[in-house]
Amino acid sequence: MNPSLAQRFGTPKPVIAMLHFPGLPGRPRHNRELGRSHLVDVVGRDLETLQAAGVDGVLFCNENDIPYQLVVGPEIPAAMAAVIGELRASVRVPFGVNILWDAKSSIAVARATGATFVREVLTGVYESDLGMIAPAIGDLAGYRTAIGADDVAFFDNISPEFSSALGSRGIADRARSAAFLGMDAILISGPAAGVAFAMSDLRTAKDAVPDVPVFANTGVSAERLDEIFAVADGVIVGTSLKVDGDTWSRVDPARAERLMDAARAIRSKSF
Repeated sequence: MNPSLAQRFGTPKPVIAMLHFPGLPGRPRHNRELGRSHLVDVVGRDLETLQAAGVDGVLFCNENDIPYQLVVGPEIPAAMAAVIGELRASVRVPFGVNILWDAKSSIAVARATGATFVREVLTGVYESDLGMIAPAIGDLAGYRTAIGADDVAFFDNISPEFSSALGSRGIADRARSAAFLGMDAILISGPAAGVAFAMSDLRTAKDAVPDVPVFANTGVSAERLDEIFAVADGVIVGTSLKVDGDTWSRVDPARAERLMDAARAIRSKSF
């Protein structure tokens, strides 16, 4: 039986904060002169800021590797695993891995680094600005087992950014299918990183799968947290924690503390 969110993260309604890597090797934003030490410094700094604020988990992600790829080269997971490995002793909370938009590579890095979950598009078929997103969940689940990573949870984004679903099935049907196929959590997103999702989508997904955790995946902020936590089982948050709310900036300690103060206040009233 899969652990509950409280068992996995130590609290109900966990707040998982993004750790955005600078551009990685081979990508347009990669800084060759600064190299790997720059990656470690930037990610390590944000890690300490977020943990000091009291987040319940973190998610390592190659957000700066735009324009994104549906299948990455070996240099991307290698660089991420190296940096996570160097920082591993400093990580005091459960963590996940997200390589945009390559689920198999995310699973491999999660296995190599000891991550507790991956966030990816794992079910459905979507037309997107990046090309056709068509994950093969049967193959991905088999790969997870083959490499000894069955303890890595699948967090499935069923309304991925920059895309729309093919076919006529709506959020409710996609959520029910993802739950039937064994996804550990279902994520609801807006149209891009940092952009708010539709609350109606969040409610629809939760109503469809009341026994499966449903997370808000984009556009989460301290000001919206009370409304979101009334429906969602957890949140993944990045942009609103950055300086000036800019996705590409460093984490702002004051913003991170404000969000976690709000989360603790809401949870203290409910649990």
